[in-house]
Amino acid sequence: MLGAIVRTAGQVADAAAATVGIRCGTEEPPHTTQRLSGAVEIRRYDERIAAETTVSADEEAARNEGFRRLAGYIFGGNHRDAEIAMTAPVAQQRGTTIAMTAPVAQSAGSPGEWTIRFLMPSKWTMDSLPTPNDERVRLTVTPPATVAVLSFTGDRGTRAVSRRTDELLTALRDSDFEPDGEPAAWFYDPPWTLPFRRRNEIAIPVRQRLAD
Repeated sequence: MLGAIVRTAGQVADAAAATVGIRCGTEEPPHTTQRLSGAVEIRRYDERIAAETTVSADEEAARNEGFRRLAGYIFGGNHRDAEIAMTAPVAQQRGTTIAMTAPVAQSAGSPGEWTIRFLMPSKWTMDSLPTPNDERVRLTVTPPATVAVLSFTGDRGTRAVSRRTDELLTALRDSDFEPDGEPAAWFYDPPWTLPFRRRNEIAIPVRQRLAD
């Protein structure tokens, strides 16, 4: 009885936290971390499975539409009416593929193709995941990756993402790592989260810099 009460209390607390935009128990992909400087670190990720969709729109509109499509899939919009737990982060990049890579340059508000991705919880495999009802949603395997990551809070609009991307590229110029792909924007919190509580990241695939 006590266990049931504790579980119920925990569920109520999680629901209340989610309402005000606080992350509770959201699975993130496992990785190793190496601090590079200040807010920048090097992470190494293993192979992961993702659901993704591509949207033609400006950056923020594409993010919202992509999130809606993918949320539909994990909340039962699939051939088994199965619900799949939400994970973090939600990834966004320009282009039609999203294996931890993305476009570097983008002018504020410019239209284009953007791919939005939800990582699938680790318990799922490509064989066990249900097929999306929406043909615009696809399942894909993302390969292992080494990425440089810059974390920031607050604004995550087009200009903020562009500015933080420049910061990360600048930090890499004086490091032992060099870019090996294009940046992606990662978002860990829902839109209604208070800005100072938001966890946002820019991630760029990297490789060890060769000695001159």
